[in-house]
Amino acid sequence: MKTEYTDGELESLGKVTSLLQKHKLVENLVHRQNMPRQNLVENLVHKQNLVELQRLLAQLENPRIVRILEALSEDDRQIVWQLIRDERKEEILLELSDDIRVELVAESHTRSQSVMLRVFDLHEGRLRQIPIYSRADLAEARPIWVDLVTPEDEQLAWAREIFGVHLPNPKELTDLETSARFYIEDNGEVHLHSDFLLDREDESRNVPVAFILKEGTLFSVRTEELPVFRLQRLRARAQAGYVSEAKDVLLDLYAADVEYSANALEDVYARLETVGKRVFRSHMTDDAAAKILTAISEEEDLNGRIRRNVLDTRNALSFLMRGKFLSSIQHDEAREILRDIESLDGHTSFLFNKINFQMDATVGFLNVNQNKDLKRLTIISVVFMPINVLAGIGGMSEFSMMTQGIPWPIAYSGFIGASIVLGTLTFMGLRSIENRKIRNHRAERPD
Repeated sequence: MKTEYTDGELESLGKVTSLLQKHKLVENLVHRQNMPRQNLVENLVHKQNLVELQRLLAQLENPRIVRILEALSEDDRQIVWQLIRDERKEEILLELSDDIRVELVAESHTRSQSVMLRVFDLHEGRLRQIPIYSRADLAEARPIWVDLVTPEDEQLAWAREIFGVHLPNPKELTDLETSARFYIEDNGEVHLHSDFLLDREDESRNVPVAFILKEGTLFSVRTEELPVFRLQRLRARAQAGYVSEAKDVLLDLYAADVEYSANALEDVYARLETVGKRVFRSHMTDDAAAKILTAISEEEDLNGRIRRNVLDTRNALSFLMRGKFLSSIQHDEAREILRDIESLDGHTSFLFNKINFQMDATVGFLNVNQNKDLKRLTIISVVFMPINVLAGIGGMSEFSMMTQGIPWPIAYSGFIGASIVLGTLTFMGLRSIENRKIRNHRAERPD
């Protein structure tokens, strides 16, 4: 379906596109010049264009920016997104399509790990972030969720002292035994250590997250930002009544993680379909097979991480249900999440079999190629075997006695000619045998 734009939207889109093209053009020209103080010139030109574009974006309303982002390419969209003020990003994300929202929500791999301390309370049934600039701000807050991402030791100390909760250092979060991942402290704190999937184009891995429930407040500690957490914040801020207490936030995070894993599985399906078209060809070179095996191995690794991730989520939900921490409504919600996990188990098993099948097929092509190479070497060996025998005879002293009285040029020319004739006859004999096998195979094959 073709998207229609108003005259005002087309005008704004044209201005943004023009500034982006100008920025890229000037930047490329500066890169090509070998001039003194090039870095300074490049930096000034870079800032000049981006500042002008940022000034234009600040004048546009959110719906118009949404339309512009949806019309731009992925690279241009990232440039524009970085120039939008942080306080406007949350509202803009709510109006974007799901694909573009997930693309913008996913954190860049090169982004520096900044210190983050987010505190949320409930306001008119919606999750609201409270700005925290000092210890006093944190002490006055009455949050239902405190989210810490690579916090400094000072911020960890604030939370520990004000709320009286034991918060682990995110840098020390490692793989633990199942019995040590979910437990209750003597003071009533409920501790859960779970893995959340982080799927990027360049890499995929599971990120450990520590949850602590104490007196109606959820604390989450991790080493980096995750798309699941950002999506959860967006939903809770947009929908009134989406969460009502800390355990709702925890369950919704687990539900969002299962949804994120399902989306990752869909991507695996799509990539395996592409790989499958390359696998089931009549011919495949060794280099192509090596690339296909690499691609299949990456998908197998991601599939295994997804399987481990949903298994960890199942264990966490089972712990909450067995410990009777959940209300009846929350208990039903947890059961729904577990049913979604069961459906994902079937998909991961199917993908595991599909990956093994494609890998076996690719290895089979490699074996066929090797057999062809061995066949060629065998033919060469058989062709030259009689010649080697004849050459061995020619190298004996008896050959000189047999050709005594015959000039050596004539003797050895006759010897070489005999070797060529013998090799040709051997090759023709092998070829005749191969052709006979092919004819017999075609005759036996049903129409």
